[in-house]
Amino acid sequence: MDTIPEKLENVAMRIALLPMSLDDGTLRLAAQIGVSDIVTGRPTEDSGPVWDFLPLLRLRQRIEAAGLRLSVIESIPISDRIKLGLPGRDEDIVHFCESLANMGAAGIPILCYNFMTAFGWLRTSLADRGRGGALVSSYRHELMANAPLTEYGEVGEERLWQNFEVFLKRVLPVAEQAGVKLALHPDDPPISPIRGIARIMRSAAAFRRVIEMAPSPNNGLTFCQGNFAAMRDVPDVPAAIREFGAKEKVFFVHFRDVSNKVPDFDEVFHDEGPTDMLACMRVWRDVGFAGPLRPDHAPTLEGESNEHPGYMLLGKIYAVGYMRGLIQAASRTTK
Repeated sequence: MDTIPEKLENVAMRIALLPMSLDDGTLRLAAQIGVSDIVTGRPTEDSGPVWDFLPLLRLRQRIEAAGLRLSVIESIPISDRIKLGLPGRDEDIVHFCESLANMGAAGIPILCYNFMTAFGWLRTSLADRGRGGALVSSYRHELMANAPLTEYGEVGEERLWQNFEVFLKRVLPVAEQAGVKLALHPDDPPISPIRGIARIMRSAAAFRRVIEMAPSPNNGLTFCQGNFAAMRDVPDVPAAIREFGAKEKVFFVHFRDVSNKVPDFDEVFHDEGPTDMLACMRVWRDVGFAGPLRPDHAPTLEGESNEHPGYMLLGKIYAVGYMRGLIQAASRTTK
């Protein structure tokens, strides 16, 4: 017969949340809905080219005082000077390494980062209408056809790959010594080029190349399910999870879905997209994933301002409940 573990806390997978505010009330709410881990960015008290140790430590201590765990930083920025190999690159890499060392000293184990140049996450609309009139972001590649070039003009793929290899080989020894896992996020959207800039992390093949390029137990990925679902060379998201998860190269998960593959897609509620999310959760169980999963890019619901598209709170609460149900269903064993 089917049995369910008495407590979801016994399940290795941990649900994380990236709140827009880290006030005490939000942290209490996170704990109340079953979140165990917090994902956040730079401490508000910190500034300058290097992320300092004490602000990071104090941030971790405050989150732990709320009964939660600070497990992921998103993210220490990588400058365009690093990505493009411009003058000042070496200085910027030194600053990055100092920040990484401080993060490790503060006891924060995972860094989610990306290698998108000139601009990062991109959508052509931030307020399309989804289910019940909820606000969702979307991308239509044809709308970018006449977009002007950036200040860097046209940038080819091999230039970015060469500079990425330089970066990785410089920072991975520091990450290993600091005990921080580097979790590379896909380019979003995973299509190239945009505004003349190549987007190299747009396929499962690209992630295989990164893993082979710089062998290290600290070199891995943020498996953003929405991005992998949108990739042209990923016909089956659960199969991609199994491939990278079995190699123990997934350090962090963004749990979300999109309506279609590139070149055009909408964000959707976590329970309405084309991806079999229960199958995904079962594969995470099968490969023994024991890291944090956070809901990502939730629709903005009635009564919310859409001040932070994709990151308002009500949709995330809905997603966390859905994820807890999926974890419970995936944890069933048949006897």
